[in-house]
Amino acid sequence: MKLPAYTPYDGSSKPFTIGLMPLDIGRWIEPDADLARYLGEKRSLIGAHREDVFVAEDATLPAQQECLALLADYLCSAHPDLYARHGSVIETAGTRIDLADSTLPPLMRAGLLVADDLVIMRRKDDGWHLVAGHVSFPSSWSLQEKFGRPMQAIHADVPGFSEGTRNATLITRIFDNLQVTRPVERMNWSVNATGDLFLPLSKHRRPPSADDFTLAERFARVERQTLRKLPFSGDIVFTIRVYVDPIVAIEHHPRAAELASSFASQLDALDEHQAAYKGLTLQKADLVQKLHSLAQQLAPA
Repeated sequence: MKLPAYTPYDGSSKPFTIGLMPLDIGRWIEPDADLARYLGEKRSLIGAHREDVFVAEDATLPAQQECLALLADYLCSAHPDLYARHGSVIETAGTRIDLADSTLPPLMRAGLLVADDLVIMRRKDDGWHLVAGHVSFPSSWSLQEKFGRPMQAIHADVPGFSEGTRNATLITRIFDNLQVTRPVERMNWSVNATGDLFLPLSKHRRPPSADDFTLAERFARVERQTLRKLPFSGDIVFTIRVYVDPIVAIEHHPRAAELASSFASQLDALDEHQAAYKGLTLQKADLVQKLHSLAQQLAPA
């Protein structure tokens, strides 16, 4: 069983906080051994659920093209072992993308180069709006529902982030002040009863589960998110790379006991509204107990 790539439930990224950190541009996108699998699923989703995974306002075509060109240049420069460019064609992990091909929208072609989902945010009079997106792996949200809406509406049901809250004001200020040369990143995490990547239905719209389970049947879903301002359009590209691992995978981590204990503490600290938003109302106590037990089993003698 492979080790988790990131473990923000160690306390380094607390739930329902902004938690932005400066990003070394050399780490903007981090392709790994799962690239071919993710790209294959993206292609399948475009065929079966195109309207669910891609949206764009007509006026965003130049920004989409800017994002595609920036991403293509970055990938071939930062990851030449994985990306080969032949004229206008880029090849990677069994995928060939022609940068000059207009049969697919530019942002869709960009998304088919990376495991990350891609969203373009644009400043309008009433705030930053989601104006284009290629999102194959939503973590319990609908791209169609968020499309065209301002940030404060997108976050309306997130505890502590609705319109008028301090966090909503801070996010707008961060977006307004983001510099082209200073991208940022943050981590987010949740717990799911499935390892599926495509989860377009909100957890709090699903029937809550109280069935017994093991830690092999619950999955830590981690998102590595980045924000990068496009130099010409002034729009912001929001990238989301999803990692999904069974919680039991932390057994093999060098800091296994510490991770299990911290994971339990982070979950235990969720209030009623936060637990409900994450779909954990009927499972939180059992998860906490199981993680504490795992921590005790793994603690050094």
